[in-house]
Amino acid sequence: MASNTPDRILDAALVSFGSRGYEATSLDALAEGLGVRKQSILYWFPSKEALLEALIDRSAADLAAALETALAGAGDGWDRVEAVVRSVFRVAARRPELLGLVREVGRLGPPAATRLTLTLEPLVARASAFLEAEMAAGHMRRHEPRLLLLAIYSTVVGMITEVEVLRVLGEEPTAKSLVRRREEILRLLRSALLVPAGGDAHESTGPVQRPPGAFGGV
Repeated sequence: MASNTPDRILDAALVSFGSRGYEATSLDALAEGLGVRKQSILYWFPSKEALLEALIDRSAADLAAALETALAGAGDGWDRVEAVVRSVFRVAARRPELLGLVREVGRLGPPAATRLTLTLEPLVARASAFLEAEMAAGHMRRHEPRLLLLAIYSTVVGMITEVEVLRVLGEEPTAKSLVRRREEILRLLRSALLVPAGGDAHESTGPVQRPPGAFGGV
């Protein structure tokens, strides 16, 4: 955990909001777990809502940085899609509380979900432009880019959410199970997105379908 107080508070809130839920977490409980007074939390974050807002901003920046790092070493076309999926699964394995928070924010809805969406908007805009260019070049099937991104997001996060549900129930996912889920997602997306040799990029296969058993998107 970080040594300075604001980061320590954010770290503790991330774990609790991402696992127990926002409503189920009290500032008193956070303070007790940190070994500080509640007033110490309120000094840095005037309210529980302000704490959530700061946590959303930091978590969105962390997630964006992870994706940027993955893309920096990726090639073109499908390689970039695969790099993003692999990056998200790495986050799920190393920092499950981060994706747990993303799921929780989606469940909470506005204004928290709106704040997360706006923070990630530059990344979404770049991803939409990339997909549009790939479709225009005939490399990927024709879909509406933002709806396609939403479908991909729902599918990937849905698969990872299942892992988180298992963890809450006491069944710790293994590295092998995460790899299997990741490869299932990549096969699904490759089939739905890529135009086969001699195929027509304008023949849409419809929205990306979530695999059986996957939970809905957040």
